[in-house]
Amino acid sequence: MDRQLISRLAHAHHPIAAPLTDESVARLLDRATAGTDAGLALDLGCGEGAWLVRALAARPHWRAVGVDLDAAALTLARESAEALGVVRRIGLHHVDAREFSSAEPFDLVLCVGATHAFGGLLPTLAAAREHLAPGGRVLVGEGFWEREPSQAALDGLGVARDDYADLATTTDRVMAEGWTPVSGYVSSPQEWDDYEFAWTGTLAAWALDHPDHPDAAPAQAAADRHRQEWLHGYRGTFGFVTYLLRQD
Repeated sequence: MDRQLISRLAHAHHPIAAPLTDESVARLLDRATAGTDAGLALDLGCGEGAWLVRALAARPHWRAVGVDLDAAALTLARESAEALGVVRRIGLHHVDAREFSSAEPFDLVLCVGATHAFGGLLPTLAAAREHLAPGGRVLVGEGFWEREPSQAALDGLGVARDDYADLATTTDRVMAEGWTPVSGYVSSPQEWDDYEFAWTGTLAAWALDHPDHPDAAPAQAAADRHRQEWLHGYRGTFGFVTYLLRQD
């Protein structure tokens, strides 16, 4: 079953593809756009555009650009933008985020839960810097180790121990690259559980509702596997931090 389709189905009731509540997203966007009545935002790996359409709906003088490889997700992003009346202020590009270029710099660059597109947090920040206007801000979300991971946690996530670090080390590495955290938020255990139950539950419900679909069995298997990897692997071990950064 196509991984992009799995992700779209799993996020149907949790369009923010990260362990963050709607309230946390709104608060982070408020901080990221504070003091700026108008601006231009870029989301690298925007998926269904959930961050951007929310930002535009609350900020009538902002514009936005979203970039993603999933054409179907971009179609959903456009539909959401139309429903909220912001479609004229958003541009959506079906292109690899690593290859996107723009003649216009951005006041805010976002990449929350999509740093894998660049090979990790620091390469993501290097890419964001190329798009950032002077004085601009970056909102980036990344995983970290809440505690030393077990082999079950590593297997569940499909990563190596050194792919992530603890929160202190992760922050030190960000600062060593010339970034200053001006705000940040660590997702709560409740946010993690809500996200994972939404991910697995929505995908499993789709399979139950479409028993004759050729993807029903693969979808159910993906939900069951993910639930097992989470509950018996990385739950309580893997954390998620969203930084608001400015260049030194």
